[in-house]
Amino acid sequence: MGNVTVIGAQWGDEGKGKIVDWLASRADMVVRFQGGHNAGHTLVVGNQTYKLSLLPSGIVRGTPSVIGNGVVLDPWALKAEVERIRQQGVQVTPEVLRIAETCPLILPIHRDLDGLREDASGAGKIGTTRRGIGPAYEDKVGRRAIRVCDLAHLDELDPLLDRLCAHHDALRAGFGEPPVDRQRLRNDLAEITDFVLPFAGPVWRDLDGARLRGRRILFEGAQGVLLDVDHGTYPFVTSSNTVAGTTGSGSGMGPGAAGFVLGIVKAYTTRVGSGPFPTEQDNEIGQKLGERGHEFGTVTGRKRRCGWFDAVLVRQAVAVSGVTGVALTKLDVLDGFETVKICTGYKIDGREFDYLPPHAADQARVEPIYEEIEGWPGSTHGARSWADLPAGAIKYVRRVEELIRCPVALVSTSPQRDDTILVRDPFAG
Repeated sequence: MGNVTVIGAQWGDEGKGKIVDWLASRADMVVRFQGGHNAGHTLVVGNQTYKLSLLPSGIVRGTPSVIGNGVVLDPWALKAEVERIRQQGVQVTPEVLRIAETCPLILPIHRDLDGLREDASGAGKIGTTRRGIGPAYEDKVGRRAIRVCDLAHLDELDPLLDRLCAHHDALRAGFGEPPVDRQRLRNDLAEITDFVLPFAGPVWRDLDGARLRGRRILFEGAQGVLLDVDHGTYPFVTSSNTVAGTTGSGSGMGPGAAGFVLGIVKAYTTRVGSGPFPTEQDNEIGQKLGERGHEFGTVTGRKRRCGWFDAVLVRQAVAVSGVTGVALTKLDVLDGFETVKICTGYKIDGREFDYLPPHAADQARVEPIYEEIEGWPGSTHGARSWADLPAGAIKYVRRVEELIRCPVALVSTSPQRDDTILVRDPFAG
């Protein structure tokens, strides 16, 4: 099967949108399988910039796109996003976009709870986007979620609302908030139903049909492996599994669906929000990386924390997510540095580690061990072949490969779709 799964192998914001868009030209379907509208993808096509959060990146090319059951869906955010890109000339119809009828819905009460918790957490803030992602996943596993298929049965909503409100009313009371306004929630759902339902269906059946016909399926991950609820820097993580193994459960396909796993990594490291960041440069270097890389979140607009490439964490992400090859993005941001650094290990109280320990107290004491590499005076911006790269840049890429124990399959040298060096074709396996 010529499937490809694209995941972030750092803390998200690695440039997955461009890579997925680049690959989507050769895919028959593009599938989102986890997360919500808390992760943004920016696509630059010619003079047009598209900012997507829920919609799979293939939608811009008109590639049939699927929002799988592993996604938590804010229907109002979806409508706003669809209307926005329609104004940019992108056609979004039920023939192009399909939504799993078993997707849990993000409701206004989830957004309320997300914000109330963050405001009450003080120094324990996780740094969520306050968009209700975590509370929606909690209701899913608590078996009290309202799902897309329930929109077709609004007259049978009372038992669901009883379970949902019994939980949320108690939480809201603890924050001094009034109970859930059930009638308002009903009205909100009734208003959005006609927009959502035409896109809804048993997408697992569509995907199974595509598999039987030998179609190429591109799975598009959100966030990054280091934000995985099991394998990330807990508790500063997202509320879903972001590793490639989630493609099957989050789409309705089997465990062999993932195919070639392409891990996206920046040539340096960034992070949004709270949590450990061993190679962070809270200085002129970090500021320079942020300015040159335009490091602001697509969804939140928050400034990203910046630092040197952390080979330890990427090696860990490669291992737990079964990455076949990596796509190295934003290499051009490092142009002109006299020296660049790569983290090759950690020290904690004098003891060396080749992985990041799981406990927050240990992570807070981590000291990075760096290897310095001579920079390159030339420009990599817009390069489309190895011959276009300075020798120093090639040396840097090769050293990254050695340290993360995974080959580089693609190198991206600008936000533009075609400024990409293809080393190994993911669809060829």
